[in-house]
Amino acid sequence: MTITETVLNAFSALFIQFDPEAASALLAPDYIQHNPAVPTGAAAIVGFVPVIQQSGMTANTHRVITEGDLVVMHNTFDNAQAFGAETLVAFDVFRVADGKVVEHWDNLQPLSGPNPSGRTMTDGATEIVGREKTAENKALVSAFVSDVLHGKAPEKIGEYISAESYAQHNPQIADGLEGLGGALQMMAEAGIEMRYDATHMIVADGNFVFAASEGVLGEAHTAFFDLFRVEDGKIVEHWDTVSEIPAEMAHENGKF
Repeated sequence: MTITETVLNAFSALFIQFDPEAASALLAPDYIQHNPAVPTGAAAIVGFVPVIQQSGMTANTHRVITEGDLVVMHNTFDNAQAFGAETLVAFDVFRVADGKVVEHWDNLQPLSGPNPSGRTMTDGATEIVGREKTAENKALVSAFVSDVLHGKAPEKIGEYISAESYAQHNPQIADGLEGLGGALQMMAEAGIEMRYDATHMIVADGNFVFAASEGVLGEAHTAFFDLFRVEDGKIVEHWDTVSEIPAEMAHENGKF
């Protein structure tokens, strides 16, 4: 199996087929868990399978990108009250080694929206194209993260985001540079700080580039998982999930 197939099969066994035996065969016993509420190790997540099945939770995958040993999935979980909301939008990141899933990160946010431009948190483009430009697109988004999100040179935002077409899927923000600027201004006027302090991974596959970061939103220690679509050397679409990082977790692995 490819890296992607290993992850998709493991995800299906856990959240679609509810098959503990199949899941156990695809997860390393010492599987490293970064979800704050789930203990580490394969036995812990496999042990949740009957609970997930009985809850009636269903999963729907919108996008999958792969680079190296990492696979990023953009998912929706419905009937997810057992995990905190009726519907949760998530980015799940899995690392594969020796044919097994060995590590998992995620960031979940209750479904909200549509946003002022009528977009949902999960609709929009899905097709991966231009894989020959993966490195170029990754470099572009990496520079955007450094200059704009980390605040090293925020005035360069126009060099990275398309002024002609920028589709925004954050439930609070409208399309375009104007929508983004307006939302940031409203937050500033309300005294709400949004700050990216560290970016822990960037994964690129063709025209899609994913970044996992942490920082501050308001007064809360926060995880920001962002997915960008690049076209003709500019960022033209954006999805994200934002979630507070709890001080106490079910393991010692940390959020990242």
